[in-house]
Amino acid sequence: MRRDLRLLPVAGGVWAAALLCVFIPVAAGWCALAGGVGAVIVCAVALRRADRAASRAALVVVMLAAVAAVSLAAMSSLPGREGAASWDGRVVEATGEVTSSASIGRDGRLWMEVQVTGLGSPGAVRAASAPVRIGIDPADGFDLGATVSVTGEAEATEPGERAALVVFASTASVETPASGVFAVAADVRSAFIARSSRLPEPGAGLLPGLAVGDTRAVPAELNDDMRTSGLSHLTAVSGANCAIVVGAAFWLAGLCGAGRVLRVISAALVLAGFVVLVTPEPSVIRAAVMAGVTMLSLLLGRPSAGAGMLALSAVGILIADPWLASTPGFALSVAASGALIMLAPSLTRGLGRWMPQPLALAIAVPTAAQLVCGPVIALFAEQQSMVGLVANLLAAPAAPIATIIGLLACLAAPVPAIADLLAASAWLPAAWIAETATITARLPFAQLVMQPGIPSAFLVALVSAAIGVVLVDGFRRRAIIRVGAGAVLAVVLALGGAHVVLSGPLASATSPNGWSIAACDIGQGDALLIRSEGRIALIDTGPDPAPLAACLRALGIDHIDLLVLTHFDLDHVGGVEAVQGRVGSVLHGPTAEGGDERMLQRLADGGATLSPAWAGQRGDLGAASWQVLWPQRRSTAFPPGNDLSVVLEVGGGDVPRSLFLGDLSAEGQRMLERTAHIRGRYAVVKVAHHGSADQDAQLYADLHPLVALFSVGVDNDYGHPREETLASLAATGARVLRTDRQGRLLVGLHDGELQLWTEKQPP
Repeated sequence: MRRDLRLLPVAGGVWAAALLCVFIPVAAGWCALAGGVGAVIVCAVALRRADRAASRAALVVVMLAAVAAVSLAAMSSLPGREGAASWDGRVVEATGEVTSSASIGRDGRLWMEVQVTGLGSPGAVRAASAPVRIGIDPADGFDLGATVSVTGEAEATEPGERAALVVFASTASVETPASGVFAVAADVRSAFIARSSRLPEPGAGLLPGLAVGDTRAVPAELNDDMRTSGLSHLTAVSGANCAIVVGAAFWLAGLCGAGRVLRVISAALVLAGFVVLVTPEPSVIRAAVMAGVTMLSLLLGRPSAGAGMLALSAVGILIADPWLASTPGFALSVAASGALIMLAPSLTRGLGRWMPQPLALAIAVPTAAQLVCGPVIALFAEQQSMVGLVANLLAAPAAPIATIIGLLACLAAPVPAIADLLAASAWLPAAWIAETATITARLPFAQLVMQPGIPSAFLVALVSAAIGVVLVDGFRRRAIIRVGAGAVLAVVLALGGAHVVLSGPLASATSPNGWSIAACDIGQGDALLIRSEGRIALIDTGPDPAPLAACLRALGIDHIDLLVLTHFDLDHVGGVEAVQGRVGSVLHGPTAEGGDERMLQRLADGGATLSPAWAGQRGDLGAASWQVLWPQRRSTAFPPGNDLSVVLEVGGGDVPRSLFLGDLSAEGQRMLERTAHIRGRYAVVKVAHHGSADQDAQLYADLHPLVALFSVGVDNDYGHPREETLASLAATGARVLRTDRQGRLLVGLHDGELQLWTEKQPP
């Protein structure tokens, strides 16, 4: 079937212009001028010529006009955004209207978008107009349409983000609750969440996400499993949800005897009502438009026009909101919709050669989406799900059932008996999806960690293209192309198999066995292991679970006897999910906010015992012993954070005498030396704060370490480790080891002598 692809270059040109305008705002005016003038010139030339080139000229005019429109849309908001960004790093008070649904972030905060109408210092708010993202402690009432007021520390965003500012709120209040249809929708959603919460887990927290896109009740662990298994698109309102609603409405109208036109109108009305119910924020509207266009092109029997309709919809969305051009969600929506329209039919025919047609269709839809979305995911995310196709095939039959029945249960709230019955009926498929996510996420090598960016996207695109060539029906007679694709897949499978063996069964075999201290290479952050007689202590977890999990796997570690969280900065606790449920006891520094407490509670729920750390605490780890040297029990010299990092001394048995300094600054180090009365020489010292310049040289001179460990990332904006710190340690005669240059670092003690291993040689 020949497809109408003429509008695809138009969409590509507008998308490129939108990216240019949002990443380089000063170019928006020139881009708008060039687009407008170019459209006029091309139109004038086309009117003077009456030949076949007129249609191509018309497309160029459309593209240039759309470029001008998207540039003007981006330019119109520049003054407000620039004014908001000037508050970077300051405490602000902001008032405005909530423009999105609220969701729980990985830090435990409730995050939402707000269009501010007032911004300034606390008590001195001035009129302003800019999109701002705020994070607050979980609370009720922050619904779409509500007017809110928050006070907190502001941080400017990176170019390309819709929000001009991020506010980490210390206080937040609802000034005016949501009203009208938004208030009704919020009440209906809240009643449904309350009804769902009475059902058992797994499935209870997931059901509101499947039915109405409210993810606040989804447990953090399940949310991570959904992401790992490639099912996260089901936990929020995505094109899949909207497509299910459109398809169900179209089918139900047909069942009632409606004609095609009436069925289309019914489906559109139902989709509009669904959007209002789940909050008509930009991401929902984007998903609804994309899904509606895709489904209607198929339902109307015009798949050949689907690509053009999709391109036109993308152009319209970008003109309305240019900042969507840089968001992964928009790119994935376009990619998935395009895959369903253009690739799924060919895949179905290709797979149909080996299996029944219904099964071929069931496999072709998620496969097409996976092949096309994979390169997009590789641009933004570090993880590629290796079980996504299988998980989606298993969850696919349950997703529409849970969505439709859950939605009906939500709407049946005025009749509690029926609502309870429907919610209980929707719970079963929701529980199936939750179990599918949990089981598949726990499979070995469920995800592949890759450095996000263009090289990774190119590699994934190459593999996806090779798979597509092998499966798609149209390449059956092109032997050379199919042989090339097969060769690519053979190489990838061989390399992948080698990686599985080396990082799986043989992972621990490739690491020396005599180590007692290990510094994991987890990027910019800390994750240090101590081992004695088979007992394991872990000091901090780094910024991300995946690198820590890989380090533990490589060292053959399944259980952590003692987890020390020195303080709660992301680069020290962001990877805690990698060990959740596998920790015996937790020793932690002072907490600063609700998110810290919630993190500790999740560890406790996984079986760990919690203890706040104070100077003087002691304990054993196998044949070694440990002692907390800092902070003092009633210290008020510093707020929770770097200077109240837990400082741990470990030694004895087969562990060399070692000191782990957390992120102490020079002032904190001086107070440590005054209060801890440190004496004698240390074999190993973990240098404070990744080797920042804020160090007390006298402390290191007094410690006189044999080995100085720097846990630091290759790409960091701080210049860590600083040259003056390296020089200070070199002056003590210490052997400097750095994770950014030498990878994973191992230290052992044999016959009283230190042994050192590094993953790679320094440059």
